[in-house]
Amino acid sequence: MTQSQNNPRGIVFILLGMATFSIQDALIKFIYEDAALYELYFGRTLIACILLVAYLTTSKQKINFKTHYPVLTIVRVICFFFGFSFFYISLTYMSLAMANALFFSSPFFISILAIIFLKEKVGIRRWIAIFAGFFGVYIVLNPDFNNFDYKKLAPVACALCYAISMTITKITSDKDNVYTQMLHLYIGALLISILFFIFTGQGQFSNFNDETFQFIFREWFTNVSYAWPFIIAMGFIGAFSFYFVFNAYSIASPSVVSLYEYSLIIWSIITGYLLFNDIPTIRTLIGIMIIIGSGVYIYFREKVRDQMIITDTPNR
Repeated sequence: MTQSQNNPRGIVFILLGMATFSIQDALIKFIYEDAALYELYFGRTLIACILLVAYLTTSKQKINFKTHYPVLTIVRVICFFFGFSFFYISLTYMSLAMANALFFSSPFFISILAIIFLKEKVGIRRWIAIFAGFFGVYIVLNPDFNNFDYKKLAPVACALCYAISMTITKITSDKDNVYTQMLHLYIGALLISILFFIFTGQGQFSNFNDETFQFIFREWFTNVSYAWPFIIAMGFIGAFSFYFVFNAYSIASPSVVSLYEYSLIIWSIITGYLLFNDIPTIRTLIGIMIIIGSGVYIYFREKVRDQMIITDTPNR
């Protein structure tokens, strides 16, 4: 099956992944005052890794840690780990909708990286639609540049790291299957988190007044009975989320798939309303309509003309 034929399947996977990610984001907002950042990262990753290994074992699939791209794999693991560290940090002072709106500079980065490294070709109409989508992001953000807070760049830093990681995933997917790549992410995250525990887990650097830095450097395991049920739930949700996202990028064009990550904004607004009573403004709804409309136009325009953005056919 060609990559263009796989694009609809990839879109379904990415929509499912974004829905579950919005739930995971909400859980972080419930516990960031009662758990350390890398305690949270360690716990959810450990649960997700156990679930993945259990699935591979029960389904009698080979557990393969070997990668054909060791350097790229290390870069991907580091980018992914610290990228979402930035994002989790941003949730301590931003709404779900604001954090995810800023995160959506990632499709722009992905498109540029895909052109440079994957040799994808993007037509003028696609570029116009992408810029229209970013205009929608701007409307949702409604930024105030008079009193700019540099901490708001944390989700943008996440977006760049994420784009690098997903572009590498597209390259490595021709020889490394989705489960091998997920294991690399999980094991890498566990090892890096353990290093943070060794150097910061006893609260050695927790004497900060800023709530954000308290989250990063707080002593681990200070409120296990409250925080860890949420962390365990995040592990289950995260396992499904990563599975959906990796499958999407492995079987379909990253430039097509990345556009449907905009659905995370909708999921975040829904989740924010249901759990935190955040009500979007008319301006926000207009921005979302522009973003989603741009993505849908791009997909159906390319499908009708049989000119889907195509890279090498991935190996499942």
